[in-house]
Amino acid sequence: MLDFKEKIANQISSITNIDKNEIYEYIEIPSDSKMGDYAFPCFRLAKTMKKSPQLIANDIKDGIILSDEFEKIEVVGGYINFYVNNKAIVENVLKQVDLEKEKYGSSNIGKGKNIVIDYSSPNIAKPFHIGHLRTTILGNSLYKMYSFLNYNCTGVNHIGDWGTQFAKLIEGYKRWGDEYDIESNPIEELTKIYVRINDLCKEDESVLEQCRNNFKKLEDGDEYCVKVWKKFRDLSLKEFQRIYDLLDIQFDSWNGEAFYVDKMQEVKDILEKNNKLVESEGAKVVDLSDKDMPPCIIEKSNGSTTYATRDLAAILYRARTYDFDKDIYVTSYEQILHFKQIFETAKSLGLDEKYINGLVHVPYGMVMLKTGKMSTRDGNVVKIEDLLKEAISKVKEIIENKNPELEDKDEIAKRVGIGAVIFNDLYNSRIKDEIFDWDIMLNFNGETGPYMQYIYVRTKSVLEKAGYIPEIKDVNFEKLLDEDSIKVIKLLYQFNDKIMQALDKYEPYIVARYLIEVAKAYSSFYNNNKVICDDKEIQDARVYLTYAAGIVLKTGAGLLGIKMPDKM
Repeated sequence: MLDFKEKIANQISSITNIDKNEIYEYIEIPSDSKMGDYAFPCFRLAKTMKKSPQLIANDIKDGIILSDEFEKIEVVGGYINFYVNNKAIVENVLKQVDLEKEKYGSSNIGKGKNIVIDYSSPNIAKPFHIGHLRTTILGNSLYKMYSFLNYNCTGVNHIGDWGTQFAKLIEGYKRWGDEYDIESNPIEELTKIYVRINDLCKEDESVLEQCRNNFKKLEDGDEYCVKVWKKFRDLSLKEFQRIYDLLDIQFDSWNGEAFYVDKMQEVKDILEKNNKLVESEGAKVVDLSDKDMPPCIIEKSNGSTTYATRDLAAILYRARTYDFDKDIYVTSYEQILHFKQIFETAKSLGLDEKYINGLVHVPYGMVMLKTGKMSTRDGNVVKIEDLLKEAISKVKEIIENKNPELEDKDEIAKRVGIGAVIFNDLYNSRIKDEIFDWDIMLNFNGETGPYMQYIYVRTKSVLEKAGYIPEIKDVNFEKLLDEDSIKVIKLLYQFNDKIMQALDKYEPYIVARYLIEVAKAYSSFYNNNKVICDDKEIQDARVYLTYAAGIVLKTGAGLLGIKMPDKM
């Protein structure tokens, strides 16, 4: 694919003797196309070249040899604006679509590189609620984008299946297990037990102490504790799988916290050997005061381990097993300090610097109820399964009213309903807190998943009406030089760049918003131009443009984890 930015960078680099990769990074895409397709800000060079940006811009412009790919260049203030040759970009994009089809926008940049993505990770014996939605959807989207660029990805569901909360649950089950039918409705019933035992712990310190002792017993392999724990885990995973099936999400590894129980001693031994473990109030910790952080607790005063110990064991295991270039953790911003402590402590595990540099925390904002923060302890959660089923049900109702004759209504309602939920979550920057509101979540107007799906369905119906997709050799590119066509083509050209930007910032919203722009541009093109018409050359060109737009919408939606319906 012709890289216009690279062409510009090469020219500016040869004139200024500044590294072309640095120049490439500085090149911008103006928000207003009247200011060109690309702009180079010369302010960046003022200090180095000891001239005003305006003078630098004029000097560079005078030295540029304009190739056929560009129509003109202009200097405005301290910017050099480049206008691409429209026919060149039309021909380039459509030939690339013809060559790559559903792989259009992909690249081999990830060839030979290994990425581990740790996401979703619900706690067993607790409801899979909307607080887990963001990590699940965000992690899945990053996984799909990395895979699309040919990285070797491992998706890890680091299940929360170890820790003191299970000790509480074991204590509650020991006391009142016969009162609850956990076989037929495990999560609901276990949640009731958890809320009840938690209340009792608040009232009675001795009960809390018994719970702590239960966890020590669990770690030591106590037969009763292990048997009950396994029962909770198996029942929970069965429940979780229903939700993953609804979202069409798979994982390569389900190694949760418990998997690392027999691997934690090595972490303690290495830290001990490297003189990093110190005693503090009976606990063993790594002192991080020189990094202005609280100590990283490795072993509690009663001898039991912590999340930190298991996370460090996981880093060791993943480095050895997956040889990762990046190990990405998708969790809420409440855990920012935790991961800073973990990553700092990991430097003392004797790992190659490559692995330490590859540790990445991708934090996201919380999902809140209108009444405030959700808490399993207080029993105020909205379950993902209920949310998804409600979304599907509402879409089915709309379809029944608008298009009662439509076939496969159930499958279409599923794709549109779940697509609406996913798109709503990925449309804004991940770091923003999201106030959960049914009305906003299921609003089917405006810049939404259903709108994007509707425009895709329109491209499908145009192709169906045409009855063919033209051979690329039959497409006259000059028939697509009008404003509407060019706007669509220039957006399609940006597809790979948007994926790269999204991964650079770990922000799928960049792709989500881009797809809305593509959908709007195609909608304008469709409304202003007759696709099926008497002029065969014009029809062939517009049908092929429709085909290309449909490919990008479907592929892009897939990268967000959204399936497209063929009809709506």
